[in-house]
Amino acid sequence: MKHIYLVRHCKATGQEPKAPLTQEGQEDAEHIAEYFIDKNIDVIYSSPFLRALETIKPYSVRTHKEILIDKRLKERILSTVNLDDWMQKLEETYENLDLKLAGGESSNEATHRVIGLINELQERPESNFILVTHGALLSLIIKNYQSDFGFEDWKNIKNPDIYLLKVNQDGGLIEHSWV
Repeated sequence: MKHIYLVRHCKATGQEPKAPLTQEGQEDAEHIAEYFIDKNIDVIYSSPFLRALETIKPYSVRTHKEILIDKRLKERILSTVNLDDWMQKLEETYENLDLKLAGGESSNEATHRVIGLINELQERPESNFILVTHGALLSLIIKNYQSDFGFEDWKNIKNPDIYLLKVNQDGGLIEHSWV
């Protein structure tokens, strides 16, 4: 049984890849470090976006564990075109998993890239992992294991938030882990 902690990054100053955490986000990153201190984490993976890296850095520093950057954890690209109705379009991508907007990824494409990483973790000898990612991608991971997880559920994921994926050869089970 693998335990994969799925972490949504803390609050950041913006959405661009180099947006740092806010002061509140930095404080929450310290709380996340405390949360994980007794979880016997073997390996940490993070999105390359600064807000994700800064979210797990306090834990990494305390435990002297390296943060492995994996581009498959970067945020899902809805579209490269500015959409005035982006929330409506995002909602549609939870109903039509193959819907692909200009320059973006479909829900299925984004899910496929991150599930590839999760499948690789099953081949590793370690048991306890942290994956630091972003809200939309996190919601698609959850949806992969809980098909009824949708747009309204995505709206309820907080910054930060933590879910635990318990996975074995027969499948996976997701639990909300952060209070």
